[in-house]
Amino acid sequence: MAEITALLVKDLREKSGAGMMDCKKALQENDGDVEASIDWLRTKGLSKAAKKSDRAAAEGLVAGKLSDDGKTGVLVELNAETDFVSKNDTFQTAARDFATVALDVEGVDAIVAAKTAKGEVVGDVITNLIATIGENMRLRRSARLSVAQGAVALYLHNAQGDGVGRLGVLVALEGAGDQAVLKDVGRKIALHVAGTPTPPLALTEADLDPAAVEKEKKFLTDQALESGKPIGVVEKMIEGRIRKWQEEVVLLKQPFVMNPDQTIEELLAETAKQTGSPVSVKGFVRFALGEGVEKKVDDFAAEVASMTGQA
Repeated sequence: MAEITALLVKDLREKSGAGMMDCKKALQENDGDVEASIDWLRTKGLSKAAKKSDRAAAEGLVAGKLSDDGKTGVLVELNAETDFVSKNDTFQTAARDFATVALDVEGVDAIVAAKTAKGEVVGDVITNLIATIGENMRLRRSARLSVAQGAVALYLHNAQGDGVGRLGVLVALEGAGDQAVLKDVGRKIALHVAGTPTPPLALTEADLDPAAVEKEKKFLTDQALESGKPIGVVEKMIEGRIRKWQEEVVLLKQPFVMNPDQTIEELLAETAKQTGSPVSVKGFVRFALGEGVEKKVDDFAAEVASMTGQA
């Protein structure tokens, strides 16, 4: 049998778009013959993945998981082309498996290169899913929050199954008090982040993206100038309006959805009194499925007609 080198596997992978382990197996089955291996992969349906890689994938699932000690939480977003895929058991299982990997490996590239508990390379699992289900897919992003003392809370909205949904939130609370209390309050804040009419952009004013602040200032300035007011008046108006906007988009300043008379900052102060120890939000993450991805609107009837030769 011909020696199956890493270079040979790489060559076949580039030509077929199939996963690394599938390419290795194909070469083994065909005595190192690349062209025969490509035919073998095509027969198995594994070379289809490369042809789908340029198709928009904005649907799918957000998967979340907490560590056993409750001090680390992760979110991953696994995208596909249609929302039908989110109900597929194999796809859901993969999303959950990738979230488990993310507890130990940080960053999309590292996760894709890592192995699941089943010993499968994440990147190969995705390639095989593409071939099996027939849609382009990608692991788009991941996030992880940890605390030394306290608890990380996870909330998945619009759940599609165990540990998967269309919107995921992590909230990390630091504090030396009762972890059960912190976990409960953290979950309530996570519910707030998911359900508040104005999703928070940052934890504090200092954490706001300067570009976002400048964009809002420009919008408010242009709006005020259209009223015909003098520039000096406009500048004073903008100072007040930008402060009000910051209060609306900063988590700690937002009115708590479960008690609008109390801000999140005040909720934390109340929790600190309850636990007898200072409590603070170390961080939060909010993943809404497909946000920021340009979605292509297809004419489904025309697509079916073209496939059946009726167009």
